[in-house]
Amino acid sequence: MGIRVQACGDAHLVNFGIFASAERRLVFDINDFDETLPAPWEWDLKRLVTSVEICGRHLGLSEADRLVALRSTVRGYHQAMSRFSKMGNLDVWYAHLDVEELLQEHADYLNNAEKSALAATAGKAIKKTNSRAVEKFTETVDGELRVVSDPPLLILLRDLASYAISQETIVKVLGAYLARYRLTLPRERRSLIDQYTPQDMARKVVGVGSVGMRAWIIVLEGAAPNDSLVLQLKEATSSVLEPYAGQSEFLDHGRRVVEGQRAMQTAGDVLLGWARSPDEKGVMRDYYVRQLWDSKGSVDLERMDAYELSRFGSLCAWTLAHAHARTGDRHAIAGYLGKGAVIDNALCEFAQAYADQNEVDYQLFLKTFDDVR
Repeated sequence: MGIRVQACGDAHLVNFGIFASAERRLVFDINDFDETLPAPWEWDLKRLVTSVEICGRHLGLSEADRLVALRSTVRGYHQAMSRFSKMGNLDVWYAHLDVEELLQEHADYLNNAEKSALAATAGKAIKKTNSRAVEKFTETVDGELRVVSDPPLLILLRDLASYAISQETIVKVLGAYLARYRLTLPRERRSLIDQYTPQDMARKVVGVGSVGMRAWIIVLEGAAPNDSLVLQLKEATSSVLEPYAGQSEFLDHGRRVVEGQRAMQTAGDVLLGWARSPDEKGVMRDYYVRQLWDSKGSVDLERMDAYELSRFGSLCAWTLAHAHARTGDRHAIAGYLGKGAVIDNALCEFAQAYADQNEVDYQLFLKTFDDVR
């Protein structure tokens, strides 16, 4: 199709949720940007629609109910892009899904369970702040802030010496990352981060999708004991899209992730940045840096019924269309989608066929796993 956008590369249902904006208002937005790269817009949409079908099958929904959810998702993207194509550039840029407004606008046709679920997710996002991260991951020892040891999930810096890496070397390496990270922040935010002093560090286990990547948390203390901050440094490598969409314009993959997130996400982390520096063995590594638990919450997909999946799919589709409209040619995409349902039908068929293949692949995986046990 030839129309490129800043693609998420990982646009499935679990990567959408509720976040706090700079004004501390809760908005619905995209979450994961590790694979972001300029690429064809339809790749993200195909992935999103397929994830709706796979989720519906996991929930045990009927084929008819799954088809309704698929059509709702594709139609949500289609209609949103059509509206964005008629809006001015600044209006598109500042458009967002405000959670409080969603609850008010859809009060008439959201059932009590949906209202409760959305309100509960919003409540978790409000509570899941950096302050809560400080409470969960740190403790005060002899008047000093320290990371709580929780191996193998959290391995303290001072314990890593047993892995033949001196504490002094690691401190020096992480200090270099922090110094380079600081330079990627706007000047006024450098002044903010300069008011914090690093107190302790630990290596943190990452999620399943990032197995093999390095991640660190660094605890910093501000003007008072109750003014603390937890930063996460997460390793970034080349995007999975690069073999098909070309290499990133950025040599630093941490910057690739950050630039993609800043372009697509409405509610960005004010301390989001990146760093590139050699590790303790001299290997050059890229990281992106963010606040840990910066007021965000995810939706529980396991408890959805058919109607809720349909509504959630349309919300995710609107959000994806907004990200694409901000970074690509929204007029060309809207024109390609047209006014009929031809592409909607084609995407639904694609999602069903891909979900079939997904099940075949999973069964092959289980068989291979049993064979090697």
